[in-house]
Amino acid sequence: MRSSPPTRMLERELLGAGHHLVAGMDEVGRGALAGPVSVGVAVVDASTGRMPAGLRDSKLLRPEMREKLQAPIRRWCLAGAVGHALPAEIDRFGIIAALRLAGTRALTTLRETGVVPDVVILDGSHDWLTPPGSQPGLSTTAPGLFTDHAPPVVRTQVKADLRCAVVAAASVLAKCERDAMMVARHPEYPAFGWQNNKGYSAPEHLAALREHGPCEEHRRSWALPTGEEPMAQALFIEGELAGGTRAP
Repeated sequence: MRSSPPTRMLERELLGAGHHLVAGMDEVGRGALAGPVSVGVAVVDASTGRMPAGLRDSKLLRPEMREKLQAPIRRWCLAGAVGHALPAEIDRFGIIAALRLAGTRALTTLRETGVVPDVVILDGSHDWLTPPGSQPGLSTTAPGLFTDHAPPVVRTQVKADLRCAVVAAASVLAKCERDAMMVARHPEYPAFGWQNNKGYSAPEHLAALREHGPCEEHRRSWALPTGEEPMAQALFIEGELAGGTRAP
């Protein structure tokens, strides 16, 4: 079944409301067993033209199409970047704080080029980007969280990766960069099959974990499989390895 393309309705609504630079942000690798969690960001303004042909949420695209879209996306948007949080940071701070850290790093990369979005569209209904210290009664020990400047306004949108062009663009940038990182790590850890499964819970990855145990690229705080019992998380595959409409 063919998917409907995302639109630019929300971007234009925010630009019409007085925002000058609108960013879309999406994460990949949240459910992986190994490797970083990565956050992509793409920025548009009132002068940004028609979105690239074929743009969709990264999980709906075959790998070759995602790769082909990278250059058109970077030409289309005002700026784009990807930030990462490493497995050790996920283990230390937890996945939500790691997402915030990766997102902040992506925004810092933009800031270093002089691009500072004043509103960010996040996929979903939870604002994981705004530092908990900015919310009454919450705090965090994770570093690098907007320590030298105010965080942007956040607008959440359920299924924004499917509905909103700038978020779909961010998802493609993040997915391509993270996949490339995992493929590059494969020669050092060939038993885990990361050139194919990108650190997710594919059968060959689970079998290798049971046989060899985890390496430094695995998230030790996760319920990783052992030789004694299967792992419930093996059933959680974030779309990248599932069949049907979602692509590896």
